[in-house]
Amino acid sequence: VLSDLFASLSIVLDKPFVSGDFIVVGDMAGSVEHVGIKTTRIRSISGEQLVFSNNDLLTSRIRNFGRMRERRVVFSLGVTYQTPADKLERIPGLIQEVVKAQTHVRFDRSHFFSYGDSALNFETVYYVESADYAQHMDILQAVNLALFRRFEDEGIEFAYPTQTLFVEKASREN
Repeated sequence: VLSDLFASLSIVLDKPFVSGDFIVVGDMAGSVEHVGIKTTRIRSISGEQLVFSNNDLLTSRIRNFGRMRERRVVFSLGVTYQTPADKLERIPGLIQEVVKAQTHVRFDRSHFFSYGDSALNFETVYYVESADYAQHMDILQAVNLALFRRFEDEGIEFAYPTQTLFVEKASREN
């Protein structure tokens, strides 16, 4: 009880989280509802109440999404090996245009980064300048849909797992 009391004071004074913050502790996540003398109550995403002893909380790694200022988005996409070199060179610029067309977004980079088993792979990084998850998902969806349309207009095909089989016919001698 004494360790929980000291932990409670530590939480109140140090403020690693406050009521309303969305935190993740181990494999459990939710919004902080109340910090008490002995325990902290968190409302999980699925609705149940999680109760942690304050001492257990302070000895755990806590991820506080309530203090997030922006969200980093990293995505990869692959195009077919039949894509002409001039179109490959334009893809990072096309992706940059699509991302920069969104509001509250900071574009970082886009590069042709690898030759995959069945795709030429590009990696892109940008930041959503908000911690709001719904806004992040709205922007992600808008980017994905715009890229789909833009690639369709440019005649660039997304890759999917394929294999090419070469069969050699043996010649017969009489």
